[in-house]
Amino acid sequence: MSVSEAEAPGAPAVMSRQQVLQAMSGLMMGIFVAILASTVVANALPRIVSELGGSQASYTWVVTTELLAMTATVPLWGKLSDLYNKKLLIQLSLGLFVVGSLVAGFAPNIELLIASRVAQGIGGGGLTALAQVIMAAIVSPRQLGKFSGIFGAVFAVGTVAGPLIGGVLVDTSWLGWRWCFFLGVPFAIAAILLLQRTLKLPTIRRDAKVDYLGAFLIMLGVSTLLVWSSLAGAEFAWGSWQTAVLVPAGVVVLALAVFVETKVPEPIIPLKLFRNRTVTLTTVASFLVGVAMFGGTVFLSQYFQLSLGKSPTVAGLMSLPMIFGLLVSSTVSGQLISRTGRWKGHLLLGSVLMAAGLGLLGLIDAHTSIVVLSLFMLVLGVGVGMLMQNLVLVTQNDVPAHDLGAATSTLSFFRSLGGSIGVSALGAVLANRVAALISQGLGPMAGAGGEGGKVPNLADLPAPIANVIREAYGTATSDLFLISAPIALLVVVAVAFLKHLPLKTQSGLERMAAEESA
Repeated sequence: MSVSEAEAPGAPAVMSRQQVLQAMSGLMMGIFVAILASTVVANALPRIVSELGGSQASYTWVVTTELLAMTATVPLWGKLSDLYNKKLLIQLSLGLFVVGSLVAGFAPNIELLIASRVAQGIGGGGLTALAQVIMAAIVSPRQLGKFSGIFGAVFAVGTVAGPLIGGVLVDTSWLGWRWCFFLGVPFAIAAILLLQRTLKLPTIRRDAKVDYLGAFLIMLGVSTLLVWSSLAGAEFAWGSWQTAVLVPAGVVVLALAVFVETKVPEPIIPLKLFRNRTVTLTTVASFLVGVAMFGGTVFLSQYFQLSLGKSPTVAGLMSLPMIFGLLVSSTVSGQLISRTGRWKGHLLLGSVLMAAGLGLLGLIDAHTSIVVLSLFMLVLGVGVGMLMQNLVLVTQNDVPAHDLGAATSTLSFFRSLGGSIGVSALGAVLANRVAALISQGLGPMAGAGGEGGKVPNLADLPAPIANVIREAYGTATSDLFLISAPIALLVVVAVAFLKHLPLKTQSGLERMAAEESA
């Protein structure tokens, strides 16, 4: 396997501290744009679907298509970054995001909007994988902690800012919902230009063919299972013929993908990576974090509105303690890891706090005070902030430089996959539990609490019925966290078995040069 570079392998491009900071600014801006695109439509979707004449199924697909495209393409982007120019690839992903955003903003109908979300999702998948790969390429693991902390902070700000910005844009008559999509375009273009000027990476091209068949099979198998998990319990029953077709089909396609991956010289997800104990344990932990954390917290906004009776805007603000905890802990733990070089204590404490936060949220009901609820969410946020990004750092520290892209994208892929499965599975649990509790509370009057599994409008219901529904959503939401907490305890076990290895002091590019010369 030969390597052709713009510079000699033994002399990788060295970026000054100022160039690193400028390049990081471009990466963070790109990540912020991707997160904003995913969250800004949350409060705007009812208005968007209504104005474009979409159905409830359309509502689901506007969200699902972006998630599918992003999750399914992350492994391919990661592998491409190991074979081709990382700078060009991240600029391409930003370009795809710009195109998707413009098409979405001008979409005259719901079908074109859904198609545009595919382009946004593919671009978002590239940004998710490549930003962390490039960070590892230009900064050593020892110094990467502080930047990973900032990365987590950007993630937190984008997560909380998106729904609030979306709500403001929709309610501002002279702007409207189309600006939810236009808003990220100038930031994405600025990120492309900033990266062009500041990111100095040698062009590394390995003479290897991309395993497009394996990539196609992985994307097809994952998409099939995600479509099933997203629609089961809503569009069709869990025990329906659709389930009998989609689940075996997805499993068979993924089995074929694994077979293909074992036969090609450059697999999309190199199975040899899982011989490394660190990679295996961090992948398991990332998947479980996705299931427990995303699966549980995504329903908090619904709890705020339907159980506590808060408005959508107030519901958005109520998540601030969790976001604040995530922002502070990710930044502080990142700085401490870079200063001391010790990371395992941070991961252990973070995983314990995440499990504790989920367990505490299992105590909530329709009468929980805002102060107590905020404290519980703060504990969860602090734990997630110490854990999530540092799992990536630990993995990047313990894999060969030429596998950085594949290893990083594998973690992102399994975390997104876990989140998707957690949201759909726990969503079904929530729906069934709420229906049972309402039926139990209202008896023969259960039909008055809403029909067809629709989310009720409490303002239109008599007070006694509304109170029963509030109690049902409070109890059912706490049950979700009681399910999530034991899953989070498995993360503690996975982290406990990680072997503490000193953080390397060479950047990914320097390690690559050393590997090639050896």
